[in-house]
Amino acid sequence: MRRLSLALLPVLGLLLGACSSTDYDLMSTASIPPKFADRDPQDFGTMNPHRHEIHGIDVSKWNGDIDWPTVKRSGVSFAFIKATEGKDRVDSKFGDHWQAARAAGVPYAPYHFYYFCSTADEQADWFIANVPKAAVFLPPVLDAEWNGESKTCTYRPSPLTVQTELKRFMDRLEAYYGKRPIIYTSVDFHRDNLVDQFKDHHFWVRSVAKHPSVTYVDRRWAFWQYTSTGEIPGISGTTDINVFAGSKANWRKWVAEVSKPK
Repeated sequence: MRRLSLALLPVLGLLLGACSSTDYDLMSTASIPPKFADRDPQDFGTMNPHRHEIHGIDVSKWNGDIDWPTVKRSGVSFAFIKATEGKDRVDSKFGDHWQAARAAGVPYAPYHFYYFCSTADEQADWFIANVPKAAVFLPPVLDAEWNGESKTCTYRPSPLTVQTELKRFMDRLEAYYGKRPIIYTSVDFHRDNLVDQFKDHHFWVRSVAKHPSVTYVDRRWAFWQYTSTGEIPGISGTTDINVFAGSKANWRKWVAEVSKPK
């Protein structure tokens, strides 16, 4: 099986070159209006997510029923959709969401919330058993963060164990789906476990108060989750909104490459 990451290295360099804090952050963004409403907007100054052309969402069962054609018309360019968690949970809206996103023409990818009280192989088996290849249009996503609210798993393994487990899980998914997973992470988890790791993977980072160049020093990112209080036409209540690091041209090239059937 062709390893997608090798084919994407030129594209990776192109699109992530736009992530450097040495270029666009010096541009004036005061005149750029927000693409979507936000119930709790943050002042990012010149490091404004709204200067990015490509915006997307991430959703789960908590977003309820979604009017995907309206979401598409509003300007949403992609959707990360929760699929599984640990070794035994499937998001109850996953099937509805990915099939409706596909029908509406919204590029989509499933994500898995990693649970450190289950093994990497157990979780990979669970994901593969519940996520059909048709549901993996964009590369699958590994959601790697500490879950301080869990009442059943408070285990926090060492950085080496974390890195080993995550690599095993992602290698399993890449071998099965033919697409190298994207890594989603939070500031504290990245600081504790991922600094200087997995440089051949795309990163999707959460940073809702400051630009990622401040909170993830030296980490090149492809996607930035900048708010959890956004308002998207077609979705009731608030939702997470993300931006893609590159231009519209970068986006079209990347999607065309990663969405090829394997």
